[in-house]
Amino acid sequence: MAENKSTGLTGLTDDEAKEFHGVFLSSFGGFVGVAVVAHILAWAWRPWL
Repeated sequence: MAENKSTGLTGLTDDEAKEFHGVFLSSFGGFVGVAVVAHILAWAWRPWL
């Protein structure tokens, strides 16, 4: 029989949730990095302050 694993509200096990969290943080960091570079380039092109 399959082993029962404890899951939270999302249906993910603790290990799966930790893996998802790591991927999410990496993706979010990449998104923020691209946004910062885009803002710097836009500022260099046409300063708004």
